Amino acid sequence: MRSTPTDAPATGGRAPLRPPLAVLLAVGAVALVATVLVAVTIGPADLGVGEVVRSVGAHLGLRAPDVPRLHDAIVWELRLPRVLTAAAVGAGLAVAGAVMQSLTRNPLADPYLLGLSSGASLGAVAVLLLGVALLLPVAAFVGALAALAATLALARTGGTLTPTRAVLAGLAISQLAAAATSFVVFWTATGDSYREILSWLMGSLAGATWASVAIAGGALVVVGSVVLAGAGRLDAFAFGDTAAAALGVHVYRTRWVTMTLVALLTGAMVAVSGAIGFVGLVLPHAVSVVTGPAHRRLLPVAGLAGAVLLVWADTLARTVFDPRELPVGIVTALLGVPVFAVLLRRGRGASWS
Repeated sequence: MRSTPTDAPATGGRAPLRPPLAVLLAVGAVALVATVLVAVTIGPADLGVGEVVRSVGAHLGLRAPDVPRLHDAIVWELRLPRVLTAAAVGAGLAVAGAVMQSLTRNPLADPYLLGLSSGASLGAVAVLLLGVALLLPVAAFVGALAALAATLALARTGGTLTPTRAVLAGLAISQLAAAATSFVVFWTATGDSYREILSWLMGSLAGATWASVAIAGGALVVVGSVVLAGAGRLDAFAFGDTAAAALGVHVYRTRWVTMTLVALLTGAMVAVSGAIGFVGLVLPHAVSVVTGPAHRRLLPVAGLAGAVLLVWADTLARTVFDPRELPVGIVTALLGVPVFAVLLRRGRGASWS
């Protein structure tokens, strides 16, 4: 699965027929727009798609306001920022996962491979316990970057900075930050702060605002555009470093610049949502069945699929046990584990390298 950019079958020598990229993007875009509109209507308040469209149109200056004030506030201030944040985070994690799997040539890589989620969690827990929740996105982002810096510094101490060293260093930093987080919670947390911290650590979009949309969406647009522009270089890594160098790719620089960009993208996503698992691990494999392994096709389609998936996962998280709300990370795990099991079964006997 995703073994080479051509993905040609073992017999016949011809690549399998796949839908044109324009068709995949059009279907994905329509599915995402429909998902956003429908997801905003779901909840205790009785809203319709028409009200959502009219509310958004009024705030964008496209029409006169004609939605009840309460419904307009529910759409614009509560549900729409949360749904759009979920879409941006889902897209960002899916893109980041696909890139990490390519750069490390590891099909089990995910966006949190370099200890980013544990570092972000440590920063977030620190500000939650200090009672300055307004600084949570900043603290989480700083924590993720600190974990990245520590990972790269540790990996360099053993000699040449290689993907294997980076992965092992990331695991070490992740365990260290997780232990520090547990210690801080055990030593400091009291009363209801436990529930708030646990919810964030499991991934939650309950506090999403328009600032969250700006952080996640801005990071996705900026980093995603740069990564997509270098899709051809990512394809070259499928053949190994030697082959990539022969194709004119500056392997060392490309790998670590791209990995740093993906770390920044992941840090921005974790800063607004906590650590949401399985999206960045499963989506690239699932989407590659339709797109093939070429990153020019894989990355944008994976982004759209990740956005749709996380919006529906978050909608389930906030409604299925209403008035209680599940952390969305629980839902993505419940959905991701069986899907990944199916993908493993389909990939039996295929190369995952």
